[in-house]
Amino acid sequence: MARIGVEESLTAVQQQLQENGHEVITLRQEQDANGCDCCVVSGQDQNVMGMQDTAIQGSVISAQGLNANDVCQQVEQRLQQQQ
Repeated sequence: MARIGVEESLTAVQQQLQENGHEVITLRQEQDANGCDCCVVSGQDQNVMGMQDTAIQGSVISAQGLNANDVCQQVEQRLQQQQ
């Protein structure tokens, strides 16, 4: 079972990932991503300054423009690539 961090606003994604057997952690602060195999973010907060600090070693998936099913498929693909 993978540990997936999901932004608080993405409840449909959280529910579907839990139904697929994943442990879902709600991302409220940057530290919440520690220990996650993958994170899903809404994509609404863009990095205007162009600065990037990596808080996670796994993949980060933007859910912008995707439905919950699409996001879950991307999560599964990224997890397979990490193995």
